[in-house]
Amino acid sequence: MESAASLAELQAEASCPVCLDYLRDPVTIECGHTFCHSCIHQRWEDLPGTFPCPVCLYHCPDRNLKRNTQLCHIIEVVKQIPTTGNERKLQEEKPLCGKHNEVLTLFCDSAQELLCPHCKVPLDHQDQSLIPIKEAAASCRKKLKRYIGALLVEVEDAETEYENQIAKEFEVQKKVEKWRKELQYECKELKCSLQIEHDVFNAGLLIEEKDVEEKLTENGRQVSNHMFILNKLLSEIAEKYLQADVDLLTEEICLVGMGSEKREEDDGFEVEEKGDQFKTTVRKEGDGWI
Repeated sequence: MESAASLAELQAEASCPVCLDYLRDPVTIECGHTFCHSCIHQRWEDLPGTFPCPVCLYHCPDRNLKRNTQLCHIIEVVKQIPTTGNERKLQEEKPLCGKHNEVLTLFCDSAQELLCPHCKVPLDHQDQSLIPIKEAAASCRKKLKRYIGALLVEVEDAETEYENQIAKEFEVQKKVEKWRKELQYECKELKCSLQIEHDVFNAGLLIEEKDVEEKLTENGRQVSNHMFILNKLLSEIAEKYLQADVDLLTEEICLVGMGSEKREEDDGFEVEEKGDQFKTTVRKEGDGWI
């Protein structure tokens, strides 16, 4: 039994997971699984980008197929091991009927039971033909093979859908990256435009600030000159005020002339009006003195 199980395991290891037959020209892919060269080539033929393993779905980055020469020799040896009907199957001891101690050779499909030639078939099953175990097993294997084929098709469809999803995700990533770059470019352009407007506005402010400062400086200079003239005039009048009566009255004409002279020295301020007012006042006071 142990040798039969080991033989079955060895035969399974020598089989291709895709075609379920002995490996032909075995090649090993990056994840470590081995397939027939023609089987894996057919599965990967129209796939772009990465290449999934049919067993574990590991995505191989390229079509790197390593020929397994040693396994190829082992398969040739396994093929030489005799099997009944040249079929790869588990070499089991033939089971015996529990009632009659005879080898079970028949299978009742309706009752789903194994029978020996001495077993009584139920009356409601007698119209059903009994099938030899080998034929029943072969029929069962055919059904399983169809199921396996259908499942492989579904797996292939799922892999194709998975690849399509990866491709769509890649396209979305490309679009998002494109939008990100466009947004960065627009922000850069907007920032540049705002900087230009800022520089122009700032330059205008600097010019206006300079003009205002120049005007304030000029006005300050004029006010300073005006104050200087007024202070000088005030000082001179105060000196006249302290003079003797005769000297004060004698120099009235000079004082009036001095007022006119001060008006001519003034830079745009109304000193002339102040001089006239002062002259009128002096004359009135002088008339009172005479």
